[in-house]
Amino acid sequence: MTSPQRACLALGQERRKACAFVPEEALAPACRQVKLWPAHHAPKKTVCMLRSALDGLYLFAGYLAGLFLIVIFLLMMGLSLGRGIGINIPAGDDLASWSMAAMAFLGLAHTFRSGEMIRVGLVTDRLQGRTRWWLEMFSLVIGLGFVGFFAWHAVQLTYDSWRFNDMAQGVLAIPLWIPQIGYATGLVILFIAFLDEFIHVLRGGDPRYEKPPATTAEEVVERAIQSGV
Repeated sequence: MTSPQRACLALGQERRKACAFVPEEALAPACRQVKLWPAHHAPKKTVCMLRSALDGLYLFAGYLAGLFLIVIFLLMMGLSLGRGIGINIPAGDDLASWSMAAMAFLGLAHTFRSGEMIRVGLVTDRLQGRTRWWLEMFSLVIGLGFVGFFAWHAVQLTYDSWRFNDMAQGVLAIPLWIPQIGYATGLVILFIAFLDEFIHVLRGGDPRYEKPPATTAEEVVERAIQSGV
């Protein structure tokens, strides 16, 4: 196989991962010779739709987390400025606390899929091949177990609050299940993201929650700054 053909084959693999399709007649001759889009490798519409839906779910949860961050900012600014001019926001502390919980948990799945979670690779980074794959699978199983446990009990707690009509004990007496929805939903979405990655790695894919190693000194410095080291 020539170099152009190998390049076309690699391009085809990346396009299939992205659920993209290119008609054969639009390909270069070298790409046609290596059968860039064989029928049995063509991405199925259902799989592509599911992939788009999951990615959209993680992104939507991330946007919701950002929205709650803005709410926290507005509440804190209102409480700080209002104190000086004699204006009080009723239950402002409660609203800020509920928004903070929703922001933290709704942003977990998007953070996880973007490779921004803190990941200690003292052992994993020294392994290669099948040994590393087994360790990744073991880590995902442990993560699935923990996240699934917390998600289940978070949903159960929210359901019980709705069933027994529990009310918040602060200044603003609202049904307690309303602020609990944020963290319960965030944990459920995180569990879906873990299950998504588990199936992806099980089928031989590279973990998408891990960024590739830095190749330049500038990239190392940039990642260190972003991580707050």
